[in-house]
Amino acid sequence: MSFFEQIAAALDREDIESRVNGDTLFVPITMDLEVQFVTIDDELPAAEVYVAAADVDSDDDDFEAVLVSVVFSVEDAVEAVAHHVATDRVVTLLRVLLDGEDDRVADLEFEQDAEEATLVTAEVGEASLLQVLVTANGNEPVAHVRFIAQDENLDDIVDQAIAEFWDSDTETILTDDDRRKMFADLYADAASLRNEVLTLGAFTDFDKLLDVLSLAADRAEEWEDQLAPVEDGFAESLYSTYQGDDWAEDDDYDDNDEDDLDDEDDFDDADELDDDDLDDEEPEGKGAAGVKDAGDAAEGK
Repeated sequence: MSFFEQIAAALDREDIESRVNGDTLFVPITMDLEVQFVTIDDELPAAEVYVAAADVDSDDDDFEAVLVSVVFSVEDAVEAVAHHVATDRVVTLLRVLLDGEDDRVADLEFEQDAEEATLVTAEVGEASLLQVLVTANGNEPVAHVRFIAQDENLDDIVDQAIAEFWDSDTETILTDDDRRKMFADLYADAASLRNEVLTLGAFTDFDKLLDVLSLAADRAEEWEDQLAPVEDGFAESLYSTYQGDDWAEDDDYDDNDEDDLDDEDDFDDADELDDDDLDDEEPEGKGAAGVKDAGDAAEGK
């Protein structure tokens, strides 16, 4: 079989449609987007991979197929298609959230992070945030959702800290950029100390994700009350009733037991997770542009 035929057969096994026209294999990703493979060496084999608008006349002046990679095996070709399918799903979800195209999130005004293109945040409740981070590790798009309850007095705390800085005897001369960075860092530090975070989970079903976001927006004020910071020592007091005399007088666990644990050989180096194992499991997604740039950056990998 030719390289085209091998790629088409492999895509067919993945239930991905493709068609051949002359020296080009077309793989539709969406109604508006397709991946094109152009064979440049059938014996090696090798094919150039292009991304282009679908159903466009090649004579159209606006028609432009963008070269994004070159593949040298059937496996690489299938991986390239999977990558662009995943990228399109990520970009589509971000557009739905940012533009409020679905009724379930129409009332949420998501904003894109300036440094992380796949992170969007919306204000909910009285002083809380709803965050969605979309990743595509292993070409499997996943949306990670967090509800962050902020202290209602956060702005006042930051303003007070800034005022104290200006009232201090420091002789440091700050430029405008220095001041902006200092204020941003100060706000971030204060926020990290005054925020309460509720993890809502990771979702591969984006339809269910929209239901979750709608529910989170509706429950925001109630969650804010329940996530309010508690006084120091409160958590310890919850367990105080279980720490009676029986625990204090229990002689079954003493210093010798700790020595026994130190001598155990059951948990050796071979049983521990190393950094490489963890890296294989951790999704990641970084960017620093708009939605379109996020898609372009992913496609150019």
